[in-house]
Amino acid sequence: MSSSSPSSSSVAGAPQPPAQKSPPATAASSQPSPSPSSPPPPAHHDQAAAAADHGGQRRYEEHAYVLDYTPRGKSTTVRGREGVIVQAIGEERLTLLELLAVQNSAFEVGERLYIGREGRDKITSVLGRLEYENISQSAKNELPAIVEKVVLANEKRFIDYINASQPITPRIHALELIPGIGKTYMMTIIKEREKKKFESFADLQARVGVRDPAKLVAKRIIEEIMGQARMNLFVRK
Repeated sequence: MSSSSPSSSSVAGAPQPPAQKSPPATAASSQPSPSPSSPPPPAHHDQAAAAADHGGQRRYEEHAYVLDYTPRGKSTTVRGREGVIVQAIGEERLTLLELLAVQNSAFEVGERLYIGREGRDKITSVLGRLEYENISQSAKNELPAIVEKVVLANEKRFIDYINASQPITPRIHALELIPGIGKTYMMTIIKEREKKKFESFADLQARVGVRDPAKLVAKRIIEEIMGQARMNLFVRK
């Protein structure tokens, strides 16, 4: 738990084929546009925790994992909002989120919270989306371990991605963008999955020889969250 509120200077559906980074969500066209000198309006729940699916309906984050929280904090995404402020990472879209919790709530780092539209018990509102630079130092320190926890908890989702991933260009395969997987491992993965789809990280490691594949996937996710990747394989903003 942070001893002070997060910095005021200012997050997942199944993995899909890589896509170019999308710009941050903007306010709906029915809202007035901000003047050039004004800060952009905050990304509230509809923008921060939802995305249009192929049927045109909106899909909301159902769960998030706690990175840090402040019992008496001020929101960095919604002006004037105060209370128990939680910084978390969404389980599906892997974006960083700012949450407002029920008064006097306590949390553990790594705790999985329900943040869906109905039936919340500890969270009252998803305030908005956060950039990596604007989360607390404690949250940054916890992020690698929590991301790996998310990857392991959603093992099938990421194994399915490895089983289905395709080339990005004629010269680069999506698998090569995962740290620790070069062309040699990539070719072995493709040959092995043609024989039989991988069933787990342990199966992948045993048949291909790549060590700690969950850690490698987590490392790639961290790079995307930090804005170090030219395109995202896993993080959906």
